[in-house]
Amino acid sequence: MRRLLVMVASDLRQQVLDKSFFIFGLAVPLALMWVFSLIFTPLADDLDPVTVAVSAPAGDDLAAVVPRTLEGIDPEQLEVTVRDVGPEEATELVADGQAGAAVVLPDGFGRSLREGRAPEVVVHRPSGAGLEADVVTSVVDGVLDQLTATARSARAADELGVDPERLAAELRGTSGPAVVWTPGRTADEQLSPGGSIVAGQAGFFLLFTVGFGVLGIVVEREWGTLARVLSTPIPRWWVPLSKGLSSWVLGVVATLALLTAGSLLLDDVDLGSPPVVAVLVAAVVAAATSISFVVVRVARTAEQAGIAQTIVAITLGMSGGAFFRVPSTGTLGQLLQVNPVAALGRGLGITAGGGGVTALGPTLLTLLVFTAVMLLLARVLPGRRELA
Repeated sequence: MRRLLVMVASDLRQQVLDKSFFIFGLAVPLALMWVFSLIFTPLADDLDPVTVAVSAPAGDDLAAVVPRTLEGIDPEQLEVTVRDVGPEEATELVADGQAGAAVVLPDGFGRSLREGRAPEVVVHRPSGAGLEADVVTSVVDGVLDQLTATARSARAADELGVDPERLAAELRGTSGPAVVWTPGRTADEQLSPGGSIVAGQAGFFLLFTVGFGVLGIVVEREWGTLARVLSTPIPRWWVPLSKGLSSWVLGVVATLALLTAGSLLLDDVDLGSPPVVAVLVAAVVAAATSISFVVVRVARTAEQAGIAQTIVAITLGMSGGAFFRVPSTGTLGQLLQVNPVAALGRGLGITAGGGGVTALGPTLLTLLVFTAVMLLLARVLPGRRELA
């Protein structure tokens, strides 16, 4: 066992002395985290206050519902200032940039609804409108849908001779409470925008980091070093084991360092309990390391191994959501979630929601099965068999 530890320590020393580990394992992913946070995180910031110009016919109780609803939006979510203006002035305010959106309700709006006709409501948005205008448009659309449904129900009840008071009582009795949205916990497996960036980049570059050690087998094979090592009185399986252990150690260190740095440097990044995160990272790194053994088996040269490892890393990174969210629905979506990059993001979503090791059970089991399958493939696939 002491000789095995010496081999692992020697491999670790060689990899640490290689600048590639620090460049691709730490420097590059940290730089990309920072760049992506500058590009994407502002999209999730609080919405800016918006002024909405509303032109509603005077004395129309149904038309008045639209501005009242806009004024009733929670200011902590979106601060809305409603200006009561005429139709032409509403358009001018948007064109001049004094209003973020304008809503023009036609004359006879309420009468048209009561008669079962569809009044034309115009929403003006400036070019390049942001999320604030999208929210205003969605609110207005929802209000109009509700008013239309209510007016049509009332008209149908009147034609059928139903007592209006009885209809109102029935509607109140069957209507449930308003939906209240609360931040998700463990079950939603969702990270904040900053957390998704950190998890994605850590998982993506992990696939390169673990490759530095295991793929060294191919380099030593070409240089003839491997044959000399195998001629010594040690078990043959110690060689891949030492390479795998050294890669696993460096992968764990690099991934934990990236997750810690991302949590400290980026806003709104909380990945949960550090010990639970460490358990998840250990399993993810083991799964990522197992992939490299498959590459070693089929690659004949160091160049082929490097290209194959890059292809695998990009494929698993893209499909695992390292750069953008990938739908997990359907058979293909579920299959894509098996890879270590997706498992890291999914697991960190659980830990960020307060989940412990027990909550990580399905994810850890998936990673265990993935690791076992990769190692089995590395054993049975046709290829170089010096270490078989």
